[in-house]
Amino acid sequence: MENFRKVRTSEEESPLPFPDLPPDVVEMKVKEGSKIRNLMNFAMAQMELKGSRQIVFSGCGRAVTKTITCVEIMKRKLGGLHQVTKVRYKTLLEVWENQDPLPGGPAQNLTVHKNVPSICILLSRDPLDPNQTGYQPPEPQHVLGTQLGEAGEDMSSSSTKGLKRPLPHPREELLTKKLQVQVPDSLRGSGSTDHQPDHHH
Repeated sequence: MENFRKVRTSEEESPLPFPDLPPDVVEMKVKEGSKIRNLMNFAMAQMELKGSRQIVFSGCGRAVTKTITCVEIMKRKLGGLHQVTKVRYKTLLEVWENQDPLPGGPAQNLTVHKNVPSICILLSRDPLDPNQTGYQPPEPQHVLGTQLGEAGEDMSSSSTKGLKRPLPHPREELLTKKLQVQVPDSLRGSGSTDHQPDHHH
């Protein structure tokens, strides 16, 4: 195989695995090399400027992690989104070209079929059927924030009140825990809401 070079990869086109999607729903196809900032700028514009009610993120193989990251960012920025996650397998076709063919040798090209995991995540401002597999309700932190009268706050600002912090690296988490020990209760409101009881509300 050392004389072969991969010249192209194509994936099977398959319909989105969600029932009752509007025909014009935007599907964000996340690729391994996609820049998250570009994806998010486009997706946020669809949801905020164009007023889309639903958006789908999809990715396969090595792009799966990046797809999930985009979804988590969007849920954090917009809040109150219903989510359905579907995982399946997709077939990728890889075409390899022989760089150093022997005269009268085998074919110049090889086509390899690869099965890779693929993820499709639907985010919706409107409620979705909670009984379908892969359904996740909106995260409760946002509701809490609204009850406390913080709804006026810009959800995309750096305020962490009512927002779930991205998972810190273990070292950073230890650091946060150390810091929390030194911070008096009155200032704890901005800490991670996961580790503490709600006594400070």
